[in-house]
Amino acid sequence: MSMTTILMTVLGIAIFAVGLLFSIAWHELGHLSTAKLFGIRVPQYMVGFGPTIWSRRKGDTEYGIKAIPAGGYIRMIGMFPPGPDGRLEARSTSPWRGMIEDARSAAFEELQPGDESRLFYTRKPWKRVIVMFAGPFMNLVLAVAIFMGVAMTFGFQTQTTEVAGVQRCVIEQSEKRDTCKASDPVSPAKAAGLREGDRIVAFDGQRVDDWATLSDRIRQTVGPATLTVERDGKEQTLHAVLQENTVARKDADGEVVPGKYVTAGYLGFAANTEILPLSFGDSVVRMGDMIENGVDSIIALPSKIPDLWSAAFGDGERADDSPVGVVGAARIGGEVMNLDIPAQNQVAMMLFLLAGFNLSLFLFNMLPLLPLDGGHIAGALWEALRRNVAKVFRRPDPGPFDVAKLMPVAYAVAGIFICFTLLVLVADIVNPVKIT
Repeated sequence: MSMTTILMTVLGIAIFAVGLLFSIAWHELGHLSTAKLFGIRVPQYMVGFGPTIWSRRKGDTEYGIKAIPAGGYIRMIGMFPPGPDGRLEARSTSPWRGMIEDARSAAFEELQPGDESRLFYTRKPWKRVIVMFAGPFMNLVLAVAIFMGVAMTFGFQTQTTEVAGVQRCVIEQSEKRDTCKASDPVSPAKAAGLREGDRIVAFDGQRVDDWATLSDRIRQTVGPATLTVERDGKEQTLHAVLQENTVARKDADGEVVPGKYVTAGYLGFAANTEILPLSFGDSVVRMGDMIENGVDSIIALPSKIPDLWSAAFGDGERADDSPVGVVGAARIGGEVMNLDIPAQNQVAMMLFLLAGFNLSLFLFNMLPLLPLDGGHIAGALWEALRRNVAKVFRRPDPGPFDVAKLMPVAYAVAGIFICFTLLVLVADIVNPVKIT
């Protein structure tokens, strides 16, 4: 490995680390700003975990950076209500009860005179929902802003109607071979005189501006058709006879479904690709697809564990869609900086990586499980439901929902998350996902 490769790898990792820190700080800023807006006292705003390497106090909040850039937090006074007896501390021989009491005590450990009116749990449920949702929402805003900005200014690798190459014969794509046999018929594109560099501007008399439209028209046609091509700055018409062939199946989004085939019309050429900016509407659609894929990935996480274990501790291959942690993402950032592509492409890929990371933060934190933000949101919504039901049926107000009672579950969930994170970390080190 050359010194240049090492330096570019370190640069890529450093750039990703800066983006990671900013994303965490941005997330916690959402919590901080809304908490202060609703008059909740926030003693600490920290980026990272572990020992504090820098901090400064402004007003009643200490702002700081910690040594391990793997997360962040703000500390709000009164996250949990007092116990049924009104006490903040109690003693119990039950380990489960002890967890609840410890959590309740920690929520009030920095209570100062005058804080009685600045406690988190005393705020109305809708305000608590806003405070807890603001953090993940900031990540969603950042992900959308980055993605839309890059998509509309830089663009995506997109197939066009320009001919990159012409197949010499008709081969069923399910056969997975490139060499023509004597018995293979000549491809319709070659018989019609289509050439590399031609740009198809019309199919059977109808204008086509994009590959998706042209591909659909070709697949729907078997028999004679006219091709209007732009060659050497002039348009000319070619006559082709499209044949029926076994081709790759496409899904509703026009993406190829691996290993699946259908019978459709066949012309026989490869489309060129270009990086083209997207319109606002197309960018919104792609952003929607990105969010949908992110949701599917979160749902599929448990099913990825066997393959992750095999990749980390066995001889299994690391799948391209395998979960990646902070270390793996940083390594990908290093690889991006070593790709033999223009600098603007590298910048775009790094920004897309950061957008994907922020989208993952949003989706993951919205899971309705403690200690995630979604768990606190679920608790506040449940409290609002209980209180409104009691009001409708003229029953006594049940009071704040005691989220502290769920702390044993929160510790169990946190333990599972930690184990999963460690598994991903090992896989990222010994068998990382690589850019091809």
